[in-house]
Amino acid sequence: MKTNSSRRDFLSTSVALPVAGLWGLSNTSEQAVPDLKKQVKLEYRTLGKTGLRVTTVGFGCMITSDPSVIERAADIGINYFDTARVYQGGNNERMVGAALQKKRKDIILSTKVPSDNKEQALKDLDTSLRELATDYVDIWYLHGKSKPEEVSDSLLEAQRIAKQQGKIRFAGVSTHSGQQELLPWLAKSGVVDVVLAAYNFSMDKGMAEAVEAASKAGMGVVGMKVMAGGFRRPKPGDETQEKLKRPGAMLAALKWVIKDPNVDTTIPSMTDMDQLDENLKAMQGAFGATEEKLLAQQLEYIKPLYCRMCGECEGTCAQGLPVADILRHLSYAEGYGQFALGREEFLKLGSEVAQVRCGDCENCTVHCPYGVRVSARLNRAQELFA
Repeated sequence: MKTNSSRRDFLSTSVALPVAGLWGLSNTSEQAVPDLKKQVKLEYRTLGKTGLRVTTVGFGCMITSDPSVIERAADIGINYFDTARVYQGGNNERMVGAALQKKRKDIILSTKVPSDNKEQALKDLDTSLRELATDYVDIWYLHGKSKPEEVSDSLLEAQRIAKQQGKIRFAGVSTHSGQQELLPWLAKSGVVDVVLAAYNFSMDKGMAEAVEAASKAGMGVVGMKVMAGGFRRPKPGDETQEKLKRPGAMLAALKWVIKDPNVDTTIPSMTDMDQLDENLKAMQGAFGATEEKLLAQQLEYIKPLYCRMCGECEGTCAQGLPVADILRHLSYAEGYGQFALGREEFLKLGSEVAQVRCGDCENCTVHCPYGVRVSARLNRAQELFA
């Protein structure tokens, strides 16, 4: 079991300049780059029993296309970077590997495999290593698991083989849904070292308890989907959302996750220097009343829009639609502004899903306990993607 003293001791560097002033240094000489670490307060936690020291704000590379943002984050001192074999058709790993090649010994690198059998998983790992231009990854996740039975003996054997071969240091599982069942099972079984889980302010206390169970069992805990869909594009004339569009709501969401001592690091998406700048501020101050107010407003706004991935709707659609998956893909388009990604993921669900139209049903059989307007959201996804 982890103790608070062993896994929660923070390291920080002194603050020489405000975070917002960093980007004026983008043309500094190579000799000056190491000094950037002294210009930002960096906060570290220990990633479970792995012993790895990670910045509480990591970098989710999934939708990043500008390698200079990744390079700058590494120069400043962010040391945890996450990608996957499937991101951007495999191109994301190649870009991330090139951006971090000179920093490889200083950073912690993770990738994920979507395969469902040992042979394909190991083949995909070799591809990932080649694309990332590295001999090993620090954490190799079995990607997108929702139930204990999906973490199969075959895949666990692949992770054991990869460890023995020195191709991975630690084994992990990533999960978007079914987490309140999966995390306690992972904690009890001890089959992996790290869990990457969707976790944000919109979720109920059951999710916080699941995260705590994983942490107490010694697992490293990495938080993703920390922005709860990233919805910050206001409707015309919506004064409330005009306020939320300004810096604050998303920063508050990131701070909310970091304040949980059971979360070791986070992987918010960052596509440009402004987002990097804003996210770094999450390590600069505590979560307080101002952040609570912002998130209360944000929660009210996203209530009809955002799927908490609680799993309650599974199997309830009369036409057999994977509701949570579709809503997650819709959030890529509407929350993150990544239409191509949303459509690509939607179409992966298959032609039978793409052909369904919710308008053919007189009444929706899916009822969200959190108030998501399921029928309207599915209709929206079908309009955009199908």
